[in-house]
Amino acid sequence: MALLDTLVTTAAGALSATIGVLVGGIVTHRAQDRRWLRDKQLIAYQELISHYAKFTMVISRAHAAREGWDYDWSEWSAALTRASLVAPAAVAAEIDNFGKTINAFLDQVARDPARDSSRDPLSVEEFAQANRGPALAQVQLVNAIRRSLSKDQKDLPFWIGGSLTGRHDHP
Repeated sequence: MALLDTLVTTAAGALSATIGVLVGGIVTHRAQDRRWLRDKQLIAYQELISHYAKFTMVISRAHAAREGWDYDWSEWSAALTRASLVAPAAVAAEIDNFGKTINAFLDQVARDPARDSSRDPLSVEEFAQANRGPALAQVQLVNAIRRSLSKDQKDLPFWIGGSLTGRHDHP
């Protein structure tokens, strides 16, 4: 009987240790997966906002200098896609809204043949007005990103890179 008790106790201990190792491995693997996804999200979001800032600056400078301009739109499209692929649903919806708002902005400042930056550029005020929609969409996107990354993040009331009003205060 003592031998049976010893075998049962040993087997129970071994089983408990095995279960502990398996559960620990699963928990560790999930944590690593979450960390990997968060890292990919941050890179994709940074890239997306960076492209927006770059092409907005390129187009703005072209209008101010009455010059032509060029931009690699395939990279913008790829950045939208990469960010959408790793984003949770709420952020992906804001990325879609941001992309649609950018398309409307580009129709006004870059695609309209009647408003060519070298022949008939937009004034600084006209450009700022056209960029108001994208700036508001950027605030919504950045806040959705912040909320998805941490519940402790507070919403930002201003556009990254400037104010929505053209002044240095907040709306």
